[in-house]
Amino acid sequence: MGSRRGTFATREIIAQAKGNRTVFQIRIHGRGGQGVVTAAEILSFAAFDEGRHAQAFPSFGSERTGAPVVSFCRFDDRVIRTREPVMEPDAVIIQDVTLIHQVDLFSGLSPEGYVLINTSNSFSDLGFGDFFDQYQLEHLMTCPATDIALEHLGRPLPNAALLGGFAALTGEITYDAIDKAVREHFTGPVGERNAAAVKAAFDYVASKVKETARASTN
Repeated sequence: MGSRRGTFATREIIAQAKGNRTVFQIRIHGRGGQGVVTAAEILSFAAFDEGRHAQAFPSFGSERTGAPVVSFCRFDDRVIRTREPVMEPDAVIIQDVTLIHQVDLFSGLSPEGYVLINTSNSFSDLGFGDFFDQYQLEHLMTCPATDIALEHLGRPLPNAALLGGFAALTGEITYDAIDKAVREHFTGPVGERNAAAVKAAFDYVASKVKETARASTN
């Protein structure tokens, strides 16, 4: 939970590493009824609250419940002028693991990109084999967001929880900003329950990130 000054300093370092490119692009995959569009909107509100320019929009196809859905989010320290779909994401959030063999989820993702998948299984359990060998291990994470949602919401809606996991994995947005945006979007008791899911997923992913870091130094 860093301060805003610390967040800006971190972004400056990241921007220098990207060749002064400050935009961060996220693609969120899921199914109709899982809150895929809402997740992108909440993420953009959180970024805006931290003083960044932000946008979120969906790609509309079949709108029936259970159909594959994708939404996009960008945030930047500069004005965002493009409205194109995110073809080269810096991060991919997968809300429904069953899409892995149905949709090209990782299209355009660079070897430095982040992957967060809603599942209790490991990447090896999912049958990826050597697929992720080109990616940075510490940027790959699974999170049982549906289980967390069921515990705190009583419903299998993983979108808010995954945003907590995203904050812990990438460091591109603070936990505090996600917490505030979730509470503003889901008011009252529903907001409190979603905020609890955010916290649980943030803590889960943060602990896994630390484990990965320790393992890589041994």
